[in-house]
Amino acid sequence: MDVKRVILIAALSLISYMLILQWNEDYGQKPTAEAPVASVSAYGSKTATGDLPATGTAQATADIPATSDSAEQPAAAQTSSAQIITVTTPVQDVLIDTKGGDIIQLALPEQKASLNSDQPFLLLEQTPNRTYVSQSGLVGRDGPDANKDGRPVYTADQTSYTQEGDQTLFVDLKYTTPEGVQITKRFTFTEGVHNIGVEYLINNQSNAEFKANLFGQIKRDNSEDPNGSPDMGMQSYLGPVFSTTENSYQKYSFGDIDDDGNFKQTSEDGWVAMVQHYFVTSWIPAPGAEYTYSTRKINNNYIAGFISPELTVAPGSEASVGAHFYAGPKNVDEMEAAAPKLDKTIDFGILWWIASPLYMLLKALHGFLGNWGLAIIGITLIVKAVLFPLNAKAFKSMAKMRKFAPEMKRMKEMYGDDRQKMSQAMMQLYKKEKINPLGGCLPMVAQMPIFIALYWVLAESVELRHAEFLYLADLSAKDPYFILPIIMGASMFIQQTLNPAPPDPMQAKVMKMLPILFTFFFLWFPAGLTLYWVVNNILSIAQQYVINKQIEAGDSKAS
Repeated sequence: MDVKRVILIAALSLISYMLILQWNEDYGQKPTAEAPVASVSAYGSKTATGDLPATGTAQATADIPATSDSAEQPAAAQTSSAQIITVTTPVQDVLIDTKGGDIIQLALPEQKASLNSDQPFLLLEQTPNRTYVSQSGLVGRDGPDANKDGRPVYTADQTSYTQEGDQTLFVDLKYTTPEGVQITKRFTFTEGVHNIGVEYLINNQSNAEFKANLFGQIKRDNSEDPNGSPDMGMQSYLGPVFSTTENSYQKYSFGDIDDDGNFKQTSEDGWVAMVQHYFVTSWIPAPGAEYTYSTRKINNNYIAGFISPELTVAPGSEASVGAHFYAGPKNVDEMEAAAPKLDKTIDFGILWWIASPLYMLLKALHGFLGNWGLAIIGITLIVKAVLFPLNAKAFKSMAKMRKFAPEMKRMKEMYGDDRQKMSQAMMQLYKKEKINPLGGCLPMVAQMPIFIALYWVLAESVELRHAEFLYLADLSAKDPYFILPIIMGASMFIQQTLNPAPPDPMQAKVMKMLPILFTFFFLWFPAGLTLYWVVNNILSIAQQYVINKQIEAGDSKAS
């Protein structure tokens, strides 16, 4: 049996099997039934029944947290009902609810909802069909968000704010506790940046110490990723991620929360994020303190967040506590500036060590060429050049195999079904003619890790979302006309005609089926990845053709 063909078929079968397993993981799992609210553990050792975190051992009711040392607080003196504050910047359109000061909607004007839509992409939203919001507040002994009668209702000087030019925009929400503690919740929007500052300015005009803990959390239901592809293929991770001193990047999925209980980790610095395809939201506490990170599930909503150490403000004193909230695309440069390791939310999988350099190279080529399709062609040429010596050696081996194909056929007829004698004769021929039977497999085996790594680069790069090239309107989606997959299948078939046919009839039939099989798979692959494979095949055909001609010319001279 031709060992080269066996290895090649085994490698392709393994890859196909891995694709099926990943597809089943992405699409086969269904959310388990939600746990009863009363059994969901909270940040502390108590049982939480609400959306907000708790810092002690008492029980929270509704969505109000409580602590073991909190007293019965009177109802807050609220002179106005909750309002919605609108904030418009070049990169974010934000809605803030004055009840609690939560971000209940955040749109990205630079990212469209869909390919042919004029509407901005909604990253955060609170609707009857979907919940994905950012919450923050002060809990603990005196925290207004721990008030037994509900979260505080802030006031603002205006209901609409617009960022002009390169100015830094401040949006202040104000609240005064019954004891006379003045609290300003300040949102800071920096021009062109998706990282929002959230700071609490506390002016204690009461006669007692004010004690509270800052919390920030992301609440999301189990709805599907709006950028998830309905087609067959590997999909990006959807769910919470934590970065702590113990583990700089740790996924803790919705399934983990359902099956294994809640995550809880105390760490100096760090961050918590909710990750989906192309986009991420993340709470990043101020550095220099020890925070508690954890998850909860309330009703049908998954919550991932942090809580800070207790802050004490003496009577007549002022203090502040804050964090940053990143909400935007997975842009490497911006995420690196926002927090250490936040760029890891661009999930390149186990081959990240190959994918990361490819991603940087792809971005550099785009900066030079100005088009993502041309950048993909450019990276194909570079990869091909790097693998040229290996490919050349392999193609020469295949050309020699093709040259001696008639001799192998003759041996097949001579020895018939005696595979042992057939194998011995072939090994003698390989040794005599210095043919490496495994040489033709090496390029395929070497390129498979690059192929898989590049798959994740093209699938995870938000820059390719809705990127145009020739007739393609979106390189991150499948080819709507299936032109590239068909060209890829045809080019693969042409490659086979340049290579020697397997002596075993069954192997020959399997090899003839491969172009059809690969065409089927590539129908749903991102068009950018298919473009890479088409260009790679065309270059391989040209290289193999030249080598075949060189060997034929050498044989003619020798004769």
